[in-house]
Amino acid sequence: MVWLLAISTGLIVANLYYAQTLVGPISAATGLSPEAAGLIVTLTQIGYCLGLLFIVPLGDLIENRRLITTALAFTAVALLVAATAVNSTMFLAAALAIGLGSVAAQILVPFAAHLSKEATRGQTVGKVVSGLLIGIMLARPVASLVADHGGWHVVFGAAAVVVAALAALLRKKLPQRIPVSPLTYPELLASLWHLFVRTPVLRRRAAYHAGLFGSFSLFWTTVPLALAGSELHLSQTGIAIFAIVGIAGAVASPVAGRLADKGFTRPATGVALLFGVVGFVLPLIVTDSRNSALALLVAASIILDMGVAANLVLGQRSIFALGAEVRSRLNGIYFAIFFAGGALGSALGAWMYANHGWKAAMLTGMAFPGLALLYWATEFIQGGVKAYKSAR
Repeated sequence: MVWLLAISTGLIVANLYYAQTLVGPISAATGLSPEAAGLIVTLTQIGYCLGLLFIVPLGDLIENRRLITTALAFTAVALLVAATAVNSTMFLAAALAIGLGSVAAQILVPFAAHLSKEATRGQTVGKVVSGLLIGIMLARPVASLVADHGGWHVVFGAAAVVVAALAALLRKKLPQRIPVSPLTYPELLASLWHLFVRTPVLRRRAAYHAGLFGSFSLFWTTVPLALAGSELHLSQTGIAIFAIVGIAGAVASPVAGRLADKGFTRPATGVALLFGVVGFVLPLIVTDSRNSALALLVAASIILDMGVAANLVLGQRSIFALGAEVRSRLNGIYFAIFFAGGALGSALGAWMYANHGWKAAMLTGMAFPGLALLYWATEFIQGGVKAYKSAR
């Protein structure tokens, strides 16, 4: 069951990233202007954020298996519309819908927590999140390779078939989970703000991961541009292989889960955030060798991805311990906040690289986990103040 959930989350979340490497051919085929081409990715992200805030909380109200399979059926239709789009309006509407339906992945992760025992919840969540991260990291290179041989229409058509089959499989294999909640849907939505205000652990974990995910998005927005540039001049296939190598960082997820189960969440968080900083130090090392520069970038991608993978699990393990009745809402808030950090990182990375060059982009990326690391250090200050007050 855990492996089924891990593979499912990876296949679902991949739908958000197929278009990122295909913006050029999609905009050319649908008549979208270069200035508006960014809407292809932006609308998918907007749809996802809307789903996190308005659909994922329903996991605390509606029978989960039915909610998941309905969202996947909706996503399959949206992918099919994208595959057959003949104009920009049609494709952009499909992009928004793809993001909206793909939040099924964030209903599955709390589902995994519900099915696991308290003592091993971190390990279970870690395995499922590994699948999610591998889906994110594989989506770009797979889309590039498939599009090179069959065109971008095939990418979305194949994804529609996969998601439809996955909906049928999960309908058959998932157990029912009927939440017990006295709240109506409007009350459920209103409770999101109260949960955010009254849950300091949620605010901290969301801030930590907003920093790391912002740096992750910045890195994977700017690095392909540098790899294709005049100094490294990699082909699209070469860039796809580079992206695949970065998947090695996903091994940190189950390790982080085990550490969290043993009570080492705080130090493990510090290490994860430090990995985020190191991931941007390595590309700044000056070398005259093309191979050395590539090796540093590969190492940086793996270390950064390890930090992101570990911190995501540590964060979800912490917020899932706060109560089964609010897990879906907490997860929706958590993801919405750090996806906002990711959107900021992507936008800043592209702008800094275009206007100030590679070094400025890497320093900007380093600032995201650097600020999160400083915020993490305040945990010790708060702990010292509490200990002092207790002693008095």
